[in-house]
Amino acid sequence: MVRSVSFSKPFPPRLHHICACGIHLLIALGLFLTLTSGMAQPVQGQPQMGLTRTQLTAGMHRLDVQLAQTPEQHQIGLMWRKDMPAHEGMLFIFEKASKQCFWMRNTLIPLTAAFLDDDGTIVNLADMQPQSDESHCSHKPVRFVLEMNQGWFGKRQIQPGYKLGGSVFNHRSR
Repeated sequence: MVRSVSFSKPFPPRLHHICACGIHLLIALGLFLTLTSGMAQPVQGQPQMGLTRTQLTAGMHRLDVQLAQTPEQHQIGLMWRKDMPAHEGMLFIFEKASKQCFWMRNTLIPLTAAFLDDDGTIVNLADMQPQSDESHCSHKPVRFVLEMNQGWFGKRQIQPGYKLGGSVFNHRSR
């Protein structure tokens, strides 16, 4: 908000111009910061598509997965996606191993979560239904959770105990 200020003596013309320009500059800077402050954040109701990707393997199968690495990326996950190619998924990476629980609020496609040990071994799998607030948790503390289209693991007879491959599992500090 710009307030009108009156002085007992008028500003000299040059100083008045400088003050007026300064106020306009501050208003423009404030507007710019307001408009750009959320640019790095995903738009509410829009899927996050620009995350870093990596390759994982499950035997002869190659997976192209997005990496959700920050709390904000974890929270949004695969929300608002209408579909996802069969060979794609999202790998959630957490700083420390702990019991991880996932839900499906604002998620439109059925998914299976694979809770993974640090070496990529599947601890447990959980089928999750769209638009549900039901929690699906790891059976023990983990740092990795891979979400794929529901049925992907079953069609390939991949079960708990199966070890996925990928540099993310081999090179992460423990």
